[in-house]
Amino acid sequence: MYAIVEIQGQQFRAEEGKKLIVNRLQAEAGQKLEFDKVLLVDNNGDIKVGAPTVEGAKVVAEAVTDLRGDKVLVFHKKRRKGYKKLNGFRADLTQIIVKQIVG
Repeated sequence: MYAIVEIQGQQFRAEEGKKLIVNRLQAEAGQKLEFDKVLLVDNNGDIKVGAPTVEGAKVVAEAVTDLRGDKVLVFHKKRRKGYKKLNGFRADLTQIIVKQIVG
């Protein structure tokens, strides 16, 4: 059984016991989270597609830890002008584990 769930504007495939890395959530480690924006639920071939969401379906998860993503380098250059600029960026992320899919 799996579900396609929208978390902070991004879609993820959630399966029970699977760990997901999402954008930073305001949750402490061990806190229970519920996501109601379930777009699709597949229960061993029985597929329910929402318009836009599946009614009564939700994904129950638990926050594991906060972490930071890999560094992304942003480099700007204008040729023949001597202009170069280098910036770095690391995204703030949260790791969650899916406990249950209801629906």
